[in-house]
Amino acid sequence: MRDLGAGFGYLMKGQRWVAQHGKQYGWGLLPGLITLVLYAAALVCLGVWGGDFVSWSTPFADGWTSPWQGLFRGFLTAVLFALALLLSVLTFTAVTLLIGQPFYESLSEEVDRAESGGHAPESGLSLMRELWISARDSLRLLVRAVLWGILLFALGFIPFVGQTVIPVIGFFVTGYFLTEELTSVAWQRRNREVRERLAVLRSRRGLAWGFGTPLALAFLVPFVAVFLMPGAVAGATLMVRELEGESEAQAPAHAQAPGPEAQWPAPHGQGWSN
Repeated sequence: MRDLGAGFGYLMKGQRWVAQHGKQYGWGLLPGLITLVLYAAALVCLGVWGGDFVSWSTPFADGWTSPWQGLFRGFLTAVLFALALLLSVLTFTAVTLLIGQPFYESLSEEVDRAESGGHAPESGLSLMRELWISARDSLRLLVRAVLWGILLFALGFIPFVGQTVIPVIGFFVTGYFLTEELTSVAWQRRNREVRERLAVLRSRRGLAWGFGTPLALAFLVPFVAVFLMPGAVAGATLMVRELEGESEAQAPAHAQAPGPEAQWPAPHGQGWSN
């Protein structure tokens, strides 16, 4: 329970940080606005032509009598739109981070500098290399998110459980994925591999849930997601600093000279307490 509260605390700290740094907040809004326009256009197209697509993909129902044909295709259209909405929530952060990599990279660096006396970890990689790594990691996350989304959608048809327990589990799963994706901005600059990031987050699931689950609930309202994204990136950076055991006085040694010899903080350090 303490980790849940700590995770939510980092989300709030991130929002306060960007509120105090208006320039970084303004730049951080642009990727979310671009993504929102793209997703809105896709959902509008699905709403207009989704029924036609379902009719085209179910030719076997052409000869069905009324009302069964309409009920069947109407149900499939509703399922298609519901899946699209679910995938929009699950993938909004990944797509926004991919589009806004340079923006959020700069924002995350500013948070590190402000919290460590002017120092910020650097990956030493070119922009194209960083974009490639970000796209690759986002694709891995997307595949996992889609598989979880399909599973939870199928479980939603279980009477009572599907309408009560499954939605709650779905929000926690979505929140965990959001935390994975948001912390990747700061961890990528620290040259942390995906398997290392996942190992740490699995050991602190409460922290990840406390940070990401309230964000997942807020992201149900697309406009809210746009305005919370800069603060979410800032809060995720603050969380990574805690998990790395970094002090406010100086940058970590591995941030200046990244390499395979860099190690995680010892289990008894601040970032590993439970």
